[in-house]
Amino acid sequence: MVMNSRHFLLKAAGLTLIELMITVAILGILASIAFPSYQNYVRQSNRAVAKSLLYENAQFMERFYSQNNQYDATVGANGIANTGGDDIAVTLPVTQSPRSGTAQYNISLQAVADNTFVLQAVPVGSMAGDICGALTLSNTGAQGAGGSIADCWNR
Repeated sequence: MVMNSRHFLLKAAGLTLIELMITVAILGILASIAFPSYQNYVRQSNRAVAKSLLYENAQFMERFYSQNNQYDATVGANGIANTGGDDIAVTLPVTQSPRSGTAQYNISLQAVADNTFVLQAVPVGSMAGDICGALTLSNTGAQGAGGSIADCWNR
């Protein structure tokens, strides 16, 4: 019995529809597992950038306090602190996270007084639905979040 070599080559050269559908199904399952994990890592990295910028702004506020002996006003031209009603508002060096590109967090000075401040990072854009919500950092180092502080600040 002689096999037709042409028939054998044609049969071995292609995939059946069932083999192709099984491959597509396996890829779909892998993607459905991997994509949420990837999104979680992206959210965690965006949150980490926002936290580092909150700390950077807190250091700026501490330097400002060291120079002016208060958080909410600048020193007058003669070196004496402005105590009248003409206090000049503090301008933070970084007001968005990340520094350039599409904002994931807006950073602001939520509350400020002579001896206290609270910085806040509010999620926007793709981070707007984040479970941690707004992140806060005070002059005492107290951390706050819309979700679990341990999960939001320690991860």
